[in-house]
Parts: sequence; C-alpha cells; structure tokens
Amino acid sequence: MLEAETSQGTPGTVGTGPDAELLHGINGLAKDAPAWVDSVVGFVGEWGLPLVMVLLVLWCWTTVRRKEDAETSVAALVWAPLAAGVALLVNIPIREFVERRRPFYEFNDLEVLADGKTDFSFVSDHATLAMALGVGLFVAHRKFGLIGIGLAVLEGFCRVYMGVHYPTDVIGGFALGTAVTLLLAPVASALLTPLARAVARSGRFGPLVRARGVRLAVAGAVELPDPHRPQHGTEEQERGPERKDLAA
Repeated sequence: MLEAETSQGTPGTVGTGPDAELLHGINGLAKDAPAWVDSVVGFVGEWGLPLVMVLLVLWCWTTVRRKEDAETSVAALVWAPLAAGVALLVNIPIREFVERRRPFYEFNDLEVLADGKTDFSFVSDHATLAMALGVGLFVAHRKFGLIGIGLAVLEGFCRVYMGVHYPTDVIGGFALGTAVTLLLAPVASALLTPLARAVARSGRFGPLVRARGVRLAVAGAVELPDPHRPQHGTEEQERGPERKDLAA
C-alpha cells in the first residue's frame, strides 16, 4: 500500500497495481535524472512534441502535393488535424464521465514536472492528439506516418515521466485517436477528396493541392508541356532539315 494525499488534503491509501507500478517506474526516472533533463522532458512533453507534429504535417504536405494522386493524398493529410480536433472533442464527455483524478492527487511521492493540471486524467489529450496526427499521417504517407506514430509514443512516455498521467491514460488516448481517425476516414475522404480536386483545378489555389508542373497520370493521356519549364532541343529540331539541305 502506498501513502497518498486525497483532494481534500487528508492522507489516504490506494492499492498498487500494474498501472501504478509502471507509473512509479517511469516517473522514478525523473527523480534520478539531472534537473536540466527534467526541464527538457517537461518542455518537450508539454509543447515541443505537439509543435514537431504540426511541422511534420506541413513537411508531409510539401511532399504529397508532388505525387500523381496528390488530390487524394492531400485530402487524407487534411483529415489528420481535423481528426485530432474531433478526437479531442470526443474526449470531453469521456473525461467528465470517468472523472479520474490526476495521479499526483493520489500519490504524493511523484515528481511532477507540469503545474496547473486541475482537470481529469483519463484519457490524455496530448496522447490523443499526437496519435490522431500520427495515424492520419500514415494514411496520407507511410513514411511520415511511421515517424508521427513514433513521436506519439514518445509523447505518451513523456506524459507519464512528467507525473501528470497514468500509463492507461496514455493508452486510452492512443486508442481514441486511432479509432476516430480510422473509423471516420471513409466519410472524411468522401467529403474532402472532391474538395481537393476542385481546389486543384483552380488557377489561384491549385498549387496548395498539386505542385506546379506535376501532371495527373491517366492511361492514354498525353502530358502537356509545362509553360514555365524551358524546352530543350526545339531549336535544333527546327534547323535540322535546313542543315541537311546545305550538306547535300
């Protein structure tokens, strides 16, 4: 049994279990680490990794807009942040229904690296957001998606290390972010892909979906020359017959 402090400030007892043991094992690393390491992990877990995930989405956008199926890929990429937003909204009633308090209210021996956390713990918003973005990236581009999912797992580890979430809070966030992204992906694709195609056909905003000079590969279609790309060999081809006549 571990001593704990309840929300009213009176000592109480809570039973140990795999969730609490894993929490103390990971958070125990913060107690043994130098102060600067804890500061870095605290910043990365609170702000750094979410920012990196956003930059990863933007980087992926610069890549998928050059693909032959750019409209479909960009529509899938747009769904990634939208799915994250939907998952966070779904989490609001879940947290209010479960009403699980933050672990530092139950265990006064934790090393807490983030202040001001007064909301409920299950499920983790950060884990939900990160995994929804990671899975959404995977749908749009496998390589970027694997990187995003890896960053989401790191985000979950940081939240437990910081003492602000139980491991099951993080696992629940991973499950919620993945479920929302994949289950609603067909509906999102049906709505966003026609919109992306319409934007691609527009002259002003078309490059947002398809990079200039990239043509859609269609069977039997002839690729039109890019007016912005110099055509090499045209002058030599035009003068070819004339040179042959002079040589004769």
